[in-house]
Amino acid sequence: MVEEPRKRARPGRSPAPAGRTARPRQAEVARLAGVSQATVSLVLADKRQGPAISEETRRKVLEAARSLGYVPDPAARRLAAARNNLLGVFSFTATFPTDVQHSYYPFLVGVEREAAERGYDLVLFTGSSTGGAGAAGPDALSRVRLADGCLFLGRHAPVEELGRLVADGFPVVHLGRRDEPAGLHWVGADYVSAAREVVGHLAGLGHRRMVLIREDDEAPASTDRERGFAEGLEAVGDGSVFRSADPERDLTPERLRSWLADGVTAFVAEETDTGAAWRALRRAAADSGIECPRDASLALLGSPPADLADGPEPTGFDIPRTRLGAAAVRMLAALVAGEEATEPLVACTFRPGATSGPPPATEDH
Repeated sequence: MVEEPRKRARPGRSPAPAGRTARPRQAEVARLAGVSQATVSLVLADKRQGPAISEETRRKVLEAARSLGYVPDPAARRLAAARNNLLGVFSFTATFPTDVQHSYYPFLVGVEREAAERGYDLVLFTGSSTGGAGAAGPDALSRVRLADGCLFLGRHAPVEELGRLVADGFPVVHLGRRDEPAGLHWVGADYVSAAREVVGHLAGLGHRRMVLIREDDEAPASTDRERGFAEGLEAVGDGSVFRSADPERDLTPERLRSWLADGVTAFVAEETDTGAAWRALRRAAADSGIECPRDASLALLGSPPADLADGPEPTGFDIPRTRLGAAAVRMLAALVAGEEATEPLVACTFRPGATSGPPPATEDH
């Protein structure tokens, strides 16, 4: 009978108990040491932060691990460290924006390029396709934890759910300025300066009375544009703000003609996901028989919706969407790595366009 050679134990490791075939688990180490599995996890990971663990408890855990031949599972370690080289992307629109004509598409181009540069893969979460993040219940965002961190897009996001992720220390970045929840990291465009520049351009043409048309909500992108509009008019003229939950219904030709009769010579609309303000302004001007820019000037604080891109290029500014997407990934990667994460506001590019000109010569300005 030939005796099989004995397997040598690896240096620094006790041999596994005779007759054992399965890998020992932390739960077994915990039972042998008489402590909780959480304590075993902390000791074996050599984590000194968190609850204080006595040297005696550490000794018991390490001796139990050696006696069982415990070796950490590399895959489990990667999962515990939540480092899979995966970044999540979650949109709060009804359908994830992959159409090249969708206003979010350039954001995704920047996200993909920067993620590839940094060696990350992307996971696209599709819960928004069912009607928004809140439609699937209070834990609709929980599965984003499959990634190392997540980037969120959308004008309206559930504050409470995002707040839970932030409070848990999960790396989160919102693409677009947000005031809530507290502690949320975000990247955004400098809408205040861009809107102020558009109003300054109109004022330089001679306009002194203007109206801003915007949707009726408190989205930071809208409030920033309104602030820039007001700042641009401070030293040169007078302006008012028309807010509506449904601009395409409420901005009538009669209302537009009334403003013109009161001396308004320029109309400025905000850009949103819906494009409703600009669409309503264009339609009301056409229905009123107003020739632009001869009778009145129009400006758009952003880029026109895809279905209106065939008309005259509007005076306004372009949002650096691709650069914003890249900046968001840089910030998210820094958070995942446990580093300080700061990104400056990204400047928008002024667009002279063809919808603005001097006010009508017959008006007294």
